Amino acid sequence: MLMKKLSKIDENKCVGCGLCIQACHQGALQLVDGKAKLVAPAQCDGVGMCLPVCPNGAIILEEQPAEQTVAPAAMAGEFRCPGTVANLIERKRPAAAAEQAQPVASQLQQWPCQIKLVPPAAAYFDRADVLIAADCTAYAYANIHRDFMPGKITLIGCPKLDEGNYADKLGQIFQLNSIQSVTVLRMEKPCCSGLANAALAALVSSGRQIPFQTVIIGIDGSILETKELVSKAV
Repeated sequence: MLMKKLSKIDENKCVGCGLCIQACHQGALQLVDGKAKLVAPAQCDGVGMCLPVCPNGAIILEEQPAEQTVAPAAMAGEFRCPGTVANLIERKRPAAAAEQAQPVASQLQQWPCQIKLVPPAAAYFDRADVLIAADCTAYAYANIHRDFMPGKITLIGCPKLDEGNYADKLGQIFQLNSIQSVTVLRMEKPCCSGLANAALAALVSSGRQIPFQTVIIGIDGSILETKELVSKAV
């Protein structure tokens, strides 16, 4: 019998703080009636990012029979994060004339650009429009330099592979600088929601009112959704 590690929550210990919800980049956990629940077992990757953030030790990883936790359509394959499922994207080879077109100039305005490495008080953040982009978006969306990066300070990261939570670092950036706008560019996969969640949490905790936009990119390079909001000071 195939087994899969899943998060198991002790409701008696859970206080409904929601920290595990933020830490789960797969969208497998939600608050239900004031308690954390594993609502999407098929999306739980068994990595346990939710465990260390729980203040009461209410979460453990427990092996369970896969047939009880995974949708039938996924039974034949490996039990992986939906973001790692292999997909082949059919592309037509561009015409020779298109291949000889003038290359697009880089629009990167600063260095470093990795969220983990940028200094929160760097001078280039003063009155800056900030683009927070998931690593994969630059490969999926061919015109990222033309359509999203011009005039913006670009920060990149991967909520699935990078250790820790971006919310603290981004919160420092928002608090220390007069940021004019924030655009989050993320992929459609559930694990990528962690980037937008961290940016929004940082924005709310900073107490600043800043135009905030999230753009979701499909694996085929299309723009699937754009959401805009203005954060409210707390």
